Amino acid sequence: MKFFAYLYNRGVILMDKCPWALTHPLLEKYHDEVWGKPVYDENKLYEMLVLESFQAGLSWLTILKRYDGFKAAFCDFEWQKVARFTADDVTRLLQNETIIRHRGKIEATINNAQVLQKLANSQVSLYDLLWDEVGHQQILNHWQFSEEVPSQDAIAQRLAKKLKKLGFKFVGPTTCYSLMQACGLVNDHLESCPSWKKCQEVDFGDGSVSY
Repeated sequence: MKFFAYLYNRGVILMDKCPWALTHPLLEKYHDEVWGKPVYDENKLYEMLVLESFQAGLSWLTILKRYDGFKAAFCDFEWQKVARFTADDVTRLLQNETIIRHRGKIEATINNAQVLQKLANSQVSLYDLLWDEVGHQQILNHWQFSEEVPSQDAIAQRLAKKLKKLGFKFVGPTTCYSLMQACGLVNDHLESCPSWKKCQEVDFGDGSVSY
């Protein structure tokens, strides 16, 4: 690490990807195509909320390996459809081996879609709730080492408190910060990573990607 710091201080910028991206092909694809790129589409934001909620206590690789299962189980992450799920759907999903069969997380996914439905009736979107917290502008960090990247910050704590007050579930500060990272509210790529600059330039649109 001292050697890399020396090179950086000497003006030699090493364009290396974030180390976690190099541990598995699925993680590398996610890192290169999704993580940190600004997301504005409502369904895509809901998708990331679902995945981050399910990830709590698990590895992100576990979630990516089940991405297709989650997508099929939750109607391509169309929250309007998920909001109509009933107790029978919870029972059905608990038998679905292609997803994480955690009752609390399944119920939270449905509950959060229903909260979005209520908010939409008042002309409030998930986009508003998330991007308002950063003034609708990506926070650009300048991390040199993975150890510097936090698991949460004051904004994530504030966001978690706001979402919980509105009725969202499985949205603690750590989950909220992971959501902020994934959706590009904060750019937490290492400054030496090629994606650090790319994520500043990309309007990610609907963020469509397959794993």
